Amino acid sequence: MKLLSVQTAKATGMMIDGKRVMTAIRKLPVKGSVALDPLGLQGDEQANPDVHGGLSKAVYAYPSEHYAFWQKARSDKGLGRIDDSLPYGSMGENLTLAGLLENQVWVGDVLEFPNCTLRVTDPREPCFKFNATMGFNTAAKAMAQSGFCGFYLAVDKAGEIAAGETFRLIAGSRQMSIPSSFAVKMRRQIRP
Repeated sequence: MKLLSVQTAKATGMMIDGKRVMTAIRKLPVKGSVALDPLGLQGDEQANPDVHGGLSKAVYAYPSEHYAFWQKARSDKGLGRIDDSLPYGSMGENLTLAGLLENQVWVGDVLEFPNCTLRVTDPREPCFKFNATMGFNTAAKAMAQSGFCGFYLAVDKAGEIAAGETFRLIAGSRQMSIPSSFAVKMRRQIRP
């Protein structure tokens, strides 16, 4: 398993449905090592701390394997590409991973990197900002249906992290998988 890219963003205004909203979903790759403390990566912000960020959602990880799905989804909508390569960070993730999918991850599992340790806490729940970023208003629904949600991480051991590092998965108590947790959260969102 490998960390392909590390991304951060500052919160900025974005026009969505004629309203200016604050967001930090448009993450950009950073070079070299990035300091990581209990609230996340140095230089990263969250515009809505009620939903993102804090101790339990300090870092958002996303499997690189799903990028082809999103490229095709945008193409099917006639949107082309976000850019020629659909750069890592386009899902709003801080860490783009290779070799670790949601169906292999459970709440409480630990990702051990050379200089820090992160613990899986929750699946990501898509929102209207994700729709706007992807360019079509059913992107959140596509995430819900595909289960390609990624997952949040808490920082158990602060340190530094850098693209190119390998990591290992240490199993936690294995009581709730990310797909199971995501399915429960999506059912709650669609109930009146």
